[in-house]
Amino acid sequence: MAEKQTAPCMTEIPPPTASLRLHACASLVENRRRSHILPGGEMRGKTNRSTTRRVRTALSAAAVACAVTAGLPGTASAQPTAMAGPADNRAAGVERVSVAADGTQADDNSADASITPDGRRIVFSSSAKNLTPDQPTGGDMVFVRDQQTRQTKRMGNLPTRQPPVISGNGEYVAYPVKLQRDVRIRQYKVATATDIPADCSGLSCNQPSLNADGNYIALVGLFRRPSSSQSIELLDRNTNARVTVATFDHVQPSKPSLSGDGRYVAYQDGEAGDVFVWDRTSGTSSGPIEDSSKGAATLVQLSDAGTKVVYLSGSDTYVHDMSSDTDQLVPNVRGVAIDPTGRYLLYAPNDTTGPSLTLRDLQTDTDKTVSDQPASAGTHAVSANGKDVVFHSAAPDIVPGNTNGKSQVFVRHFD
Repeated sequence: MAEKQTAPCMTEIPPPTASLRLHACASLVENRRRSHILPGGEMRGKTNRSTTRRVRTALSAAAVACAVTAGLPGTASAQPTAMAGPADNRAAGVERVSVAADGTQADDNSADASITPDGRRIVFSSSAKNLTPDQPTGGDMVFVRDQQTRQTKRMGNLPTRQPPVISGNGEYVAYPVKLQRDVRIRQYKVATATDIPADCSGLSCNQPSLNADGNYIALVGLFRRPSSSQSIELLDRNTNARVTVATFDHVQPSKPSLSGDGRYVAYQDGEAGDVFVWDRTSGTSSGPIEDSSKGAATLVQLSDAGTKVVYLSGSDTYVHDMSSDTDQLVPNVRGVAIDPTGRYLLYAPNDTTGPSLTLRDLQTDTDKTVSDQPASAGTHAVSANGKDVVFHSAAPDIVPGNTNGKSQVFVRHFD
């Protein structure tokens, strides 16, 4: 491995100048992919590992080769390209994100940040009361920070039950809220903070994932009380059409992750420990994508183009290339997120004596330190080409003037 690069100086930086990035379109060739489908296009999850392994054995002999064209009409394109945007003309360093419009630090904990591919908008949750003039009543509310306008806006009036997600173009936000006995999904248009219907067919809905333009949302529906089964669904917001991706007769997390064009949904069978990728155009699921000899797999994230799938197995992280059906091993680390292009992996080393978060260039096998203080991050924490990484930390010396003693959201800018 090449010598590690040192972290840039941790200083509060001036407001960045901005220009919009373009989300671009992709083509993907799938080679030797294993697909299985039930009548009507539904892949049904199994309840135990032995059954799933039998399915895997049968499917491995039925590899399907299909050429995948660029994004369908009316969908956002997904080919990762070099993007120019708000993060390109700013100084390298760390900037605090969980602040009010005037730069005042939050008066309570903030976490769960995701960033758009162009680095302009960052969504996060916070129990702070001073981030916007209209103070929330309580709980972890959802906020969007616009790095270009330097404004912070609250989305909705109900606390979030899970980390919020933001569309690739930064125009839509979605998150689960509690309504009476059940959990439902609320989707908001960022410009106006208006509520847009987006829900599953179950009594409760959770684990939302948005595509690049916010027209598609993947989510999980839970049925009956208490829930004993789940359905992964893809909702087309333009037509209100809903497609079933997979069903499981258990409620272990399935963690759907949606590609930028809304065509691919990666998900896991949390009970069997398998990871699959569903294709909207064919209605089939490919996988399990992991080698059975590696043991149980846990999904981390699907790249924006749908070409790379990050999953965990044992103490290692694997980056699966869908076109070649091969894995790139990143040993003894916990993968956290992958950038939209699929080239940069954010990970947390299992060795706690080093940095808490590191960004790996998967092509050059080189690392950059994101934080050498205790810090955490989630999926969609990396902007395109690894330019920006969002994370949260309660460490007091991330930036000057960090005096509130609370967890705060930061963004690391790289050259």
